[in-house]
Amino acid sequence: MLELKWIDVYYGNIQALWDVSLSVKEGEVIVIVGSNGAGKSTILRTISGMNKIKKGSIEFGGQRIDLLRADEIVRLGVSMVPEGRELFPRLSVRENLELGAAYIDRAYSRRTETLQWIYSLFPILHERGSQLAGTLSGGEQQMVAIGRALMSRPRLLMFDEPSLGLAPLMVDEVFKTVTKVSQEGVTILLVEQNVRQSLKMAHRAYVLENGRMVTKQSIDVDPEKCILCGECVEICPVSAIDMTVNGQPENPGRDLGRRVSRKSQ
Repeated sequence: MLELKWIDVYYGNIQALWDVSLSVKEGEVIVIVGSNGAGKSTILRTISGMNKIKKGSIEFGGQRIDLLRADEIVRLGVSMVPEGRELFPRLSVRENLELGAAYIDRAYSRRTETLQWIYSLFPILHERGSQLAGTLSGGEQQMVAIGRALMSRPRLLMFDEPSLGLAPLMVDEVFKTVTKVSQEGVTILLVEQNVRQSLKMAHRAYVLENGRMVTKQSIDVDPEKCILCGECVEICPVSAIDMTVNGQPENPGRDLGRRVSRKSQ
C-alpha cells in the first residue's frame, strides 16, 4: 500500500532523514519507534506532503505521491492525527469533526454515517458535541483529533505520538481505539515512544535513530522484550541504545547506563 524508497529530507540546509525506506501493507499496523529528535514525525509529515523529499520516492496504492500537494494526498486516502492534536479550540466538537470530511467528496457524502461510527468509538464526544473543543481535557481532545482524521474515510491512518501528555488510563484507551480502528480495516502507521504498548499491537516495527533506519523486524517476538537486544525494554529503551551500523558505533561517547550494540547484519 505505502512504500518509501531511500528518501532524504531537509529542513533548510539541515538534513533530517537519510536513505529512509519502509513499507506498509494493507491491513497492517506498523510502528516507528525512536528517541526524541530521531525524525519520526518528519517521516509522517513527509508522507502527508507537508515536507518535500530531496531524494527517493514515496508511493501509495501504486501511485507516486511525493510530488502531490497535502490536500491531494488526503483525497487519496491518507490521513494523520498530528502530535499536539491541532484542533480549532473555538469551534465545537462536532464542527471540528465535520471539518475532517468537508473537502473530500467521498467522505462528505457519508459524513453522517461516519459521525455515528465515531460516536460509537467515543460516546463522550456525542455528549460534548456542542462544547468548544478548547475546553475539553487532553484525552478528550485526542479523541476529537482521531475522530476528525477518521471523518476523511482514510485507507491509511497515521498517528503521531497519540499518547503524548495523556494520563495512564487515557493512554490505554487511545491504544484500544487504535486497535479497534485497525480491526475495521484501516491500515495504521504509528509513531510512538511508548515502546511496550505500541509493540503489543504491531505487525512489524521500524527503529529510527538520528534520521536513519537502523533495524526492521517483524513483531513475532515477546512484546515485553526489547526488539533490538531481545532482553529488556526497561533497561535499554530505544532512546538509549548505542547502535552499531556496519561495524561502526553510532554516538560512541554517550553515557548510557547500559550499552547495547546491534551487531551489523
